[in-house]
Amino acid sequence: MHLIKVDPRALRENPDKTRLTKSTAQADALLLATIKAVGIVQPPVIAPETGGGNGYIINAGHRRVKQAIAAGLEEIEVLVDEAANDNGAMRSMVENIAREPLNPVDQWRAIERLVALGWTEEAIGVALALPVRQIKKLRLLANVLPAMLDHMAKGDMPNEKQLRTIAAASLDEQREVWKRHKPSKADPQVAWYNVANGLEKTRMHAKDASFDDELAKAYGIAWVEDLFASADEDSRYTTDVEAFLGAQQEWMANHLPKRGVVVEADTWGRAKLPPKAERVYGKPGKSDHTAMFVDREGKVQTVHYRMPEPKTAKGKAGSAGGAAGDDGIVASKPRPDVTRRGIEMVGDFRTDALHEALARAPIEDDTLLALLVLAFAGRNISIASGASGDIYGYARMDRHAARLVGSEGKLAFDRETLQQAARGVLIDVLSCRENRTDSGIVARLAGDAIGADGFLPNMGTDEFLSCLSRAALEGSCKDTPVLPRQKVKDTRAALVEHFKAERFVHPLALFAPDAMKLASWLVKHEASEDDDLDEGSAEPDAAEPADALDGEAYGVAA
Repeated sequence: MHLIKVDPRALRENPDKTRLTKSTAQADALLLATIKAVGIVQPPVIAPETGGGNGYIINAGHRRVKQAIAAGLEEIEVLVDEAANDNGAMRSMVENIAREPLNPVDQWRAIERLVALGWTEEAIGVALALPVRQIKKLRLLANVLPAMLDHMAKGDMPNEKQLRTIAAASLDEQREVWKRHKPSKADPQVAWYNVANGLEKTRMHAKDASFDDELAKAYGIAWVEDLFASADEDSRYTTDVEAFLGAQQEWMANHLPKRGVVVEADTWGRAKLPPKAERVYGKPGKSDHTAMFVDREGKVQTVHYRMPEPKTAKGKAGSAGGAAGDDGIVASKPRPDVTRRGIEMVGDFRTDALHEALARAPIEDDTLLALLVLAFAGRNISIASGASGDIYGYARMDRHAARLVGSEGKLAFDRETLQQAARGVLIDVLSCRENRTDSGIVARLAGDAIGADGFLPNMGTDEFLSCLSRAALEGSCKDTPVLPRQKVKDTRAALVEHFKAERFVHPLALFAPDAMKLASWLVKHEASEDDDLDEGSAEPDAAEPADALDGEAYGVAA
């Protein structure tokens, strides 16, 4: 290592520097004032360029070099040293921490970078005077979704409880939740409560488990250490609730005492004892029973109770202890063949297979049309239909799909039935009404495609013409023998009389959409390779405002 003088403008920044977040303006102003007053006290550390270059790269002191340039210094003293095995990563981190606290995200990423460069967690802990558990915790935070980390680096940080929940979730789960709650230009702040709430999972703790490691292994339970908990307690947990409760149930069944039984917990988390049972709070007697159950937290609890003496008929000898073990005890239900988690996995498997088959399997045209009818009848579809007068109701799509299912529970239909069902679905779905049922531009395209203009009613009525301005009303006189009158009502009355014998359709009512609006809609919704990434983040189109009636508009007589 030796000291030289160089022009600070000739030094290159290290592309792999530790501090990625900009320092505060106050810290930069203080450093600039210090350099102007007394110069650079601690020379920056540089290293020769690798790969054939003859310049120097800054290993430590990026802020000092930047402020020296701002102060107008022509030369500064620097220390030239060969790059360490980790490319100066540890030295850079220690110097940054000593001079100005690193942004938390930069610190998390710097520790992960040191591990990637060959540093062990123990060595990092010794170098930074931090316990190994803290190093593991910071590494866990470094592996949060990068998009979340980038936003946190701007200063919008969740609290520790929320950060704990986010870090414990998988990247796929974080990505899905971030799509729904990521910031926008209108609302740049993230509702971290909603993000954490979407990733929250029920935890079952190892300290509450009565079963041993062998039974845990048999149920496939993998313990995860909660690095945010105190280091002096067993903080291991699992989110596999079904497996945890199954292992607890098996342990109870294997450790039942004499006259013992496994029972369920009631709504308040207490043992559901048989009718007329009296709970024993003191020392149980020889004839008392034992009930074991799992409480709300997953812990095995034990209670004792006694049953009243059975009554015998007068004059008949009753057996005092004939049914001591069968006193109406409410036993725990056996574990189902497939747990709730297993059923959810089956649902995921079916969905993936269905999507792959729809994308790749050969499908006949009639079957494809029938599948579209079935899709609209899905339980996850809600359609505000314009087919009825009730604008707050929803379309009943099941009646259309039911027509296509045969007696054997499979698709069975003739072509006429299929066409009728498809027409019924389209009638219930497509709407141009100016309320919550409006389908938007797609309904206009559909009407234009099937010639729905020919089914428009005669609009040359007093009720509709009264909605037109003077200019629009006079424009409607074009191509008719009606001349504009001095009074608007006289012009309207003459047009109503004329159109009694002819059909009048205003251009605004025609189905063909405006070319510019259609082009804008196509650009906004054209398919791209990134559609899957933006799925769920797009907002529904707002209802299009009615086209203005100006003086250039005129009617079409047919």
